[in-house]
Amino acid sequence: MALEIESWRQHFLDSGDDRDLPIVDAHLHFWDPQANYHPWLCDEPMIAFRYGDYSAIRRPFLPDEYRRLCGEHRVMSCVYMEAEWQAGEGVAEARWIHELHQRDGWPNAMIAQAWLDHPDIEAQLAHLSMWPMVKGVRHKPSSLPRGEYRPDRAKPLPGSLSCPNYQRGYAALARHGLIFELQVPWWHLHELVPLLERHPEVPVVINHAGVPGDRDPGTLCGWEAQLRRVAAFPQLMLKLSGIGIAGEPWRIEDNRALIHTAFEVMGTRRCMFASNFPVDSLVTDLDALFTAFKQLSAGLTREERLALFCDNAMRCYSLSTEPELSL
Repeated sequence: MALEIESWRQHFLDSGDDRDLPIVDAHLHFWDPQANYHPWLCDEPMIAFRYGDYSAIRRPFLPDEYRRLCGEHRVMSCVYMEAEWQAGEGVAEARWIHELHQRDGWPNAMIAQAWLDHPDIEAQLAHLSMWPMVKGVRHKPSSLPRGEYRPDRAKPLPGSLSCPNYQRGYAALARHGLIFELQVPWWHLHELVPLLERHPEVPVVINHAGVPGDRDPGTLCGWEAQLRRVAAFPQLMLKLSGIGIAGEPWRIEDNRALIHTAFEVMGTRRCMFASNFPVDSLVTDLDALFTAFKQLSAGLTREERLALFCDNAMRCYSLSTEPELSL
């Protein structure tokens, strides 16, 4: 896989043709809720969801379908993001992904489920670290709606980035050499700063551009200020994914300023394009999404575009070699 990607990297550097641009999708999900229990995909009533009605994705989504949806885009590798299996089933999910890779060749790395504020977090991480495709973990911290959030609250919100139990779990990531993937509303991002300061050895990847939500000027101003606070820490990267707007189709004009701000704040060496499929199929087609990303990055150098679509994800998730799947 790595040799093939390198070949297409060189093709793109020589030609500049978007059709030659190799893509590593740095954030997607595969699932089969008919075979595995995902509470949010299986239970009734459905949960409140940032894109609204998600009934269309409560069905199996597997590599063959993803490949069909890519159109002519040269997606060559992908990183699986945990898909909220039942709590405590992180190892079962890792096993299922291991088997999916053996059968279909995808995904090529995974971010596993772990519950950082649970007393058994060391055991969780030890078990997950035995699976060679596991590069890191995600546990969405507790958060509050923007209108209810008070940064000066007297006691930390249980399960939040400020929670002592959550922080102990975060510290354990370094001992297991794992990445921390963070999905939290942007107004909570500053709570990450103490963890970044205390644990510079833990790589951090912010999911979905920090979840900006709407495109109100006040929202974008607040989001940018929070992003600048954490961008000062070199161990941090940003995924440009999951930036659709509830009830609206994915449009370039809605996302141009946001993506270019991310380039300015983080630099193109610390951003990664990713699809968040099948979740973002609620707001766009996969072919159209990658086409939009290519258009939005058209003014950059070929090297910068390779970084955004391929190289940064290869580096972040150690994709230069195939994992030894011997478990």
